[in-house]
Amino acid sequence: MHRLDRSRRSLAIALSALAGFVDASGFVANGGYFISFMSGNSTRMAVDLASDMRRALVPAGLILGFVLGVALGTRVAARSGPWRKVAVLGMVCALLAVGALAHGTVVAQGALVLAMGALNATFQREGEGSLALTYVTGALVKAGQALGGQKVPGAGAGLALWLGLVLGGLGGAAMGLHYPEAGLWLGAAWGALATLAAIRITRQ
Repeated sequence: MHRLDRSRRSLAIALSALAGFVDASGFVANGGYFISFMSGNSTRMAVDLASDMRRALVPAGLILGFVLGVALGTRVAARSGPWRKVAVLGMVCALLAVGALAHGTVVAQGALVLAMGALNATFQREGEGSLALTYVTGALVKAGQALGGQKVPGAGAGLALWLGLVLGGLGGAAMGLHYPEAGLWLGAAWGALATLAAIRITRQ
């Protein structure tokens, strides 16, 4: 994160906020299961396996969809050269729009979790994912290390990513509780604006 220039760093924070927005709105709509936070779904799956194995199919399906989304985003990024951010974010935007169109169905849930998986392929370095956008535990670990006196490059930038996720989640929760369908369209519009920002960055 700290190695990015200002425009790319701003895009990363905006995308982390988008992930928080979609995740929180999905959490509200899906009975406490996550759209982008697979550590949480892994814990839920373990609990469900211990209490009601049939319910474990829900987090298991979300985890599988997320992994497939990451794989799809990675493929698209690898084949798009310098336009990888635009290609990945265009796909994310399209998947979010499908989620909005299919609101309240399994198709919507699948499209959203694919989108959040693919989002993590936006920032690539030498063919490998270089910046996770949908989970920020690492940023909090770095912040704790810095507080403990260790010199940690990028701790402040990581906290900005975390704050973006939290603020996005706040907005997503509010929309999910009061205007769930409009919230999905807002997420798709957010993805479209991010794609336009990526076009501008690529042309610089």
